Amino acid sequence: MHSDQFTIFGDNYPRGSYILFLNVSKPIRLSFGKFQGGRLLDVPEGEYLYIGSALGGGKADNPLAKRLVRHASRSGNRAPQQIQTTLRLLFEPGKSDKKADTPLHKKPHWHIDYLLDCPETEITHIVIIQSPLRLEPLLCSFICALDAAEPLAKRLGAQDTKNSTHLLKIANTEKMLQTIKNKIPELIV
Repeated sequence: MHSDQFTIFGDNYPRGSYILFLNVSKPIRLSFGKFQGGRLLDVPEGEYLYIGSALGGGKADNPLAKRLVRHASRSGNRAPQQIQTTLRLLFEPGKSDKKADTPLHKKPHWHIDYLLDCPETEITHIVIIQSPLRLEPLLCSFICALDAAEPLAKRLGAQDTKNSTHLLKIANTEKMLQTIKNKIPELIV
């Protein structure tokens, strides 16, 4: 497994929050479902992050794992994100490689699904925070306050909150990742 693809906080709790680091290899013009009335938005080439959570309320055994594997999938017959196999093995140790390589297809639902569905977009790293705490608002506030993060569009990826944005363009993945790694321990105490 590629440990450089994941940063994990917490102790094997099935629910939590996460930050997806993304690379968009070339500019995309994209509608994010019904966001802004389905208007096309320009997504410049570059590095991005998306903040989400899977705290679950239903019967899911491991909502965090299921959400992340879903994010690493694409709709229709599109190949899944490259990280999907190692992500599935992370959450399903001991499963056969054949099962881990089986694509999981999805129907776009969340704003981020539309961007992740594009072949120009790849998940490069995932910060996984296994915790029952609702950390999305804290993570968004912290990251949005940094000079190195800029919203692609106000409230994109965060229609369930009033003043938040969960999809941000960032200047440098490594620097942002280090900043986040330093901040998370004080959020989960």
